[in-house]
Amino acid sequence: MSNQFSLEGKVIVVTGGTGILGNAFVNGIVAAGGTVGILGRKKEVAEERADHINANGGKAIALVADVLNANELIAAKNKILDAFGRLDGLVNGAGGNMPQGVLQPDEDIFSMNLEGMKQVLELNLWGTLYPTQVFGEAIAKTGKGSIVNISSMNSKRAITKVLGYNMGKAAVDCYNQWFAVELANRYGDAIRMNALAPGFFLTEQNRNLLTTPEGGYTERGEKVIRNTPFKRFGHPDELIGALVWLLSDASAFVTGSMICVDGGFSAFAGV
Repeated sequence: MSNQFSLEGKVIVVTGGTGILGNAFVNGIVAAGGTVGILGRKKEVAEERADHINANGGKAIALVADVLNANELIAAKNKILDAFGRLDGLVNGAGGNMPQGVLQPDEDIFSMNLEGMKQVLELNLWGTLYPTQVFGEAIAKTGKGSIVNISSMNSKRAITKVLGYNMGKAAVDCYNQWFAVELANRYGDAIRMNALAPGFFLTEQNRNLLTTPEGGYTERGEKVIRNTPFKRFGHPDELIGALVWLLSDASAFVTGSMICVDGGFSAFAGV
């Protein structure tokens, strides 16, 4: 049974691989026996993480690319194929929010920064579509594989301030189901697509929004904790089990699904 969860022999690209959650994804894949392409814009971070994995008996390669730049993604695809000859999986971990995509409570709702909201939406949606188009083609040539998108609690519920991020992740959910069906229509059960929906985890982008310099919670952080039945934020390593399952043959009959790893946030009505 345990062999079903193995990623031995599988080559998997992780976009956003230089971030905090991306680092957990990368390490989890390697621990499960997989070979990983660490894709991000931060060359030094990608190379440092790849070097560390290779020095400790794993297999990894640094891939420097912007997920909104098709030419850079194609170059990254060619690099990993030249190194390992195949591609079996993709984790669309790149995304996030930007200051220009935030509407503060005291700002006029009819004068919001629409261009900023659009930029955040595009990062999360097109930053998922472009890598899928590029790396998905290579997975199809391998003949079998799994694609995992990263959704969010923001995709199904109205989370204040971050409209662009809400819209981007809601669009990712729509794409996740639509593309999973189209993959099945064309490739049967050979290529699957699912989404992982994290609850609230501390990252570079939200740490200052949710916690104080002293280590306590901001007002927004307190609201999150109050509406999370586990009464804590998630740890990045707690995403690994669900991710490895979705990438492995253990989830062979699963496609078009969204798996919540959220401490109960999505199930709680707040009362």
